[in-house]
Amino acid sequence: MRRSEILSYGLLGLPLVFGALPVYLFVPDFYSQSALLDLSVLGGILLATRLIDAVADPVFGWMIDHVSRPRFLCMALIPFSLGFVGLFNPSGAVNPVLWLVGSLLICTLGFSAAMIAYQTWGGDLGTHSAARLDLTGSREAFGLIGVLLASLLPSMLSDQPTQGLRLAAWLFLPMVVVCAWVSLRHTPLSARVITSNSASFGKNLRQVLSDGIYRRVLYVFVANGIASAFPATLFVFYVADVLGAQQLTGVLLGLYFLSAALAVPGWIRLAGYIGRPKTWFCAMLLAVTAFVCAAGLGAGDWVPFALICAASGLAMGADLTIPGSIVADLGERQGRTASYFGLWNLVAKFNLALAAGIALPLIGYFGYVPGRSANTEVLVLAYVLLPVGLKLCAMGLVWRWRVPLAFKD
Repeated sequence: MRRSEILSYGLLGLPLVFGALPVYLFVPDFYSQSALLDLSVLGGILLATRLIDAVADPVFGWMIDHVSRPRFLCMALIPFSLGFVGLFNPSGAVNPVLWLVGSLLICTLGFSAAMIAYQTWGGDLGTHSAARLDLTGSREAFGLIGVLLASLLPSMLSDQPTQGLRLAAWLFLPMVVVCAWVSLRHTPLSARVITSNSASFGKNLRQVLSDGIYRRVLYVFVANGIASAFPATLFVFYVADVLGAQQLTGVLLGLYFLSAALAVPGWIRLAGYIGRPKTWFCAMLLAVTAFVCAAGLGAGDWVPFALICAASGLAMGADLTIPGSIVADLGERQGRTASYFGLWNLVAKFNLALAAGIALPLIGYFGYVPGRSANTEVLVLAYVLLPVGLKLCAMGLVWRWRVPLAFKD
C-alpha cells in the first residue's frame, strides 16, 4: 500500500479514540463533580453498562465478517456520535441514572461496532504481517493524537472541567464527519469485503477460541489490560488528590499520549529486528520500571510524575500496536478477522469494567472521597501497586510463549 493510503486509513482513528477517552476516563469525575451521582452508584452503572457492551462485541464481529466493513463502519458512527454528545450534556428533566445508562449504551455500542469494523478493514487491507503492522501503527498513532486532543481540548475551551467537556462533545461531531470522509475517500474499500464463512455464531466462536496462539495472546491481554485499566480509571483522582495538581491533569495526560504516539514508529522498527513478542516484553519492562516510582510521590511531585507519564506513555505505544497486529494476522489466516477482533474487544471491555467495578467501590469503601486529601493510601495502592503486579504476570506469560507468539503469516 502507498504511504498516503496508510495515513488515510489511520486518520479515522483520531475521532474514534477522541470520543472513547472521555467515556472511559472522565465520566466518573464528570458525574461526581457535577453532584449527579456518587461513586458507589457510578461504579455499579459503569460495570453493568460495560459488561453489556462487552457481550455485544463478539456478535458485532460475527456480523461484520459477513458484510462490507466500511458500510457497517459508517452506520455505527451515527449512534456513537449522538450518544457521546448526550453523555456530556445531561438533561435536568431526566433522572441522571437513566440518562447515564441510556447515553452510555448508545455511545459505547456504537463505538464498539465502529471500532471492530475499522480494525477488520485494516486487517483486510494488509496483505502480509509488515503491512498490517504499518496499518495498525497508523491507526493507533492517529488514535493517540485523538487522545491528546481529548485530554487538552476541554481545559482549553473552559477553565471549568465539566463545561469544557460539554463544549468538546459538540466539536466532536464535525470532527467525525471530516475524518470519515477523508478516510473513506482515499483508502481502498477492502481487499476482502465478505467472507465465505457461513458458520453460526456459536460455532464461529468455538472455532475462534480453538486457535491456540490466539488464546495465548488473550491471556496476556487480560493481565496487561487490567494492569492498564486500573490507572486509567483512577488517573484523575490520583493527580488531583495525591499530587494536588488537578489543574495539570490535561497536560499530564497529553504528555502520556504524545509520548505513546511518538513511540509507535520506534516500536514497529524494533519489532522488525527482534520480533513482536520480545518487543512487547521490553515495553512492559519499561512500564513497570517507570510506574513503580509513582508509589512514593506526594503533594507537589508533579515533575517526577510527568517523567513517569512520559516513560509509561512510550511503553503504551507498543501495547497499542504489537498485539493488534498479531490479532489481525491470526484473523486473516482463518478468514474471521472481525470475529477475532470482536472477542478481543470484549476482553478489553471486560478489563475496563472490572477495573471500574472494583476500583471505585473499593476506594470509596475505605473512606476515599474525591476532592479530599484524606485516605489516599488506598488510592495509591489501587493506582500503582496492583497494576505493577499484574503487569509482571503479563511479562512472564509473554516470555514463556515468546516462540509461538512469533509466528509468521
